[in-house]
Amino acid sequence: MTLSADGTLTDGRALVGPVDAPELHVMTYNIRRLFRRYRPGSPDRWADREPLIAALLQREQPALLGTQEAMPTQGRALSHALGRHYRRIGHGRNADGHGEGCPTFYDTRRLELTSWRQVALSDTPAVAGSRSWGNMVPRIAVVADFTDRATGLPLRHVNTHFDHLSRRSREESARMILEIVAELPVPAIVAGDTNAGVDTEPHRLLLEHGALVDAWPAARERLTPEWGTWSNYKAPKRTTRRIDWMLVTPDIEVERVGINTTRVGGRAPSDHEALQAVVRC
Repeated sequence: MTLSADGTLTDGRALVGPVDAPELHVMTYNIRRLFRRYRPGSPDRWADREPLIAALLQREQPALLGTQEAMPTQGRALSHALGRHYRRIGHGRNADGHGEGCPTFYDTRRLELTSWRQVALSDTPAVAGSRSWGNMVPRIAVVADFTDRATGLPLRHVNTHFDHLSRRSREESARMILEIVAELPVPAIVAGDTNAGVDTEPHRLLLEHGALVDAWPAARERLTPEWGTWSNYKAPKRTTRRIDWMLVTPDIEVERVGINTTRVGGRAPSDHEALQAVVRC
């Protein structure tokens, strides 16, 4: 792994890559939704970013990947990039199941899916597309339960995307996520784009009673500096917020963690950086 002067990874090597059991490689990544209006030359243009994201995923090969802001065509592109051993769960956040979503991808060679559901972050979580707390667009979580084929142990994974405008929505979403984690007495990972820094009320709420710990400070090894994870296609900075989080229950050991600042020819795959961790349940 080689860091350039501006902190980006430019040597084309994996930050983490495949790992052997009982270690498990987990990633969360806001891939930035597709907008048709962007023309050639824009850093936001999906046609230019897709091969960069595909190459990153093929290098890293996480066993468990939670994504945010994925439109259906983007979800299919990620499935193609990851290959035939991966499956995808989750659908659009709108009432009809269409639109932007938070699809979760998992490697079937390592993880067996036992159940999953998608919930609205609202007072009526079973009502698709519902909103309650001041957010202008629906917000969701994809909740998946797995059995680790290598260890036989259960694992719950919660992939989510909090609202970018409403503070109340973010705080109520954090409370709801805690309830989801408490449903089963099993190891759990909560990951996603929270649109909030680690010095905010949602982070405090999620950690205050010890049900979850932040993987970043908990890790035995940090592979990179603590970059802000929304770089908006610019060079990463330590002075911006780490708004993409990975939180784990205390029975999960975090071996390594890092923020993937890959650039290809100066181009970023997304406006967010991927957050990766190697854990043991």
